[in-house]
Amino acid sequence: MSSLKGKVQTVLGLIDPSHLGYTMTHEHLAMSYSCCYYPPSSGQETLSEAPIEMRNLFWLKQNPYSHKENLLLHQETDAVKEELLQYKAAGGGTIVENTTTGLKRDVKTLKQLAEETGVHIIAGAGFYVGATHSPETQAMSVEQLTDIMVNEVLNGADGTNIKCGVIGEIGCSWPLMESEKKVLQATAHAQSQLSCPIIIHPGRHGESPFQIVRILQEAGADISKTVMSHMDRTIFDEKKLLEFAELGCYLEYDLFGTEFILYQMNPDIDMPSDNERILRVRMLIDEGYEDKVLIAHDIHTKNRLKKYGGHGYSHILENIVPKMRVRGISQDKIDKLLKANPRQWLTFK
Repeated sequence: MSSLKGKVQTVLGLIDPSHLGYTMTHEHLAMSYSCCYYPPSSGQETLSEAPIEMRNLFWLKQNPYSHKENLLLHQETDAVKEELLQYKAAGGGTIVENTTTGLKRDVKTLKQLAEETGVHIIAGAGFYVGATHSPETQAMSVEQLTDIMVNEVLNGADGTNIKCGVIGEIGCSWPLMESEKKVLQATAHAQSQLSCPIIIHPGRHGESPFQIVRILQEAGADISKTVMSHMDRTIFDEKKLLEFAELGCYLEYDLFGTEFILYQMNPDIDMPSDNERILRVRMLIDEGYEDKVLIAHDIHTKNRLKKYGGHGYSHILENIVPKMRVRGISQDKIDKLLKANPRQWLTFK
């Protein structure tokens, strides 16, 4: 394990953290999200099977999980490659690819994309939400789950020698499922052995991040090396958010480019706009948490690619960063969000 200390592990091997550049800490490049298909509203059934075309793009943006083909991002390797080249041209250096077991992880494709584009790609170890856990995974002990994650980092994932550089995104639901709790405990145990970064997908409830941190802490995790994803759809109350920030993990606003009238996965949530995300990030910076904020897009469906009229992997660099400057976020703070903080998180201790 000493060979990992002070390094970042990409799908092409270990690199010095100084080589990361601008980093998106939560993206997907090859995955299937069919596990989260939502049947469309009555009268819209034909749209679920229709080809993706211009006249359906707004409906698709509002109902991305009700279109079966839209969930098959793994079919778009060529388009993803083209976008990674655009991301690199826009100044991007690194992508953390958060696809874990349960989402059709494909580390061979990630390696191919890294080789062909020159973008550093970091693969995720571990398991997604309990609904995707196989009967075998559900039956495993914490020790067995720990061994799998450690092996994916030290030796390679999915029968390859392509190694993961983070654990996660580790999927959690609300209420938390028993197999998810075991995976969280195993994540903490694996991190204790590896001194590696971990990243969590919380349940869609304001108490979920607090519950997860408690479980991780009790199991011995290093919360300072832990990212809580999807904060933009999870904790809305400012006082509660600042209370959570005090626990010491990274707060990730990773749904930039995603705006819904009605959020299918939790209709009680009003998904914020990108402008609101920028203001929330600025508030956290103003409150002294500039060292603990990360941003990304979490692209995981076809309609978010530029090929299909979406924002693409370069959206933050091309559109959000300029708007952040307009809203008084200085370039040195932007560099913290996109360079220094990812570098600090991704470096093995």
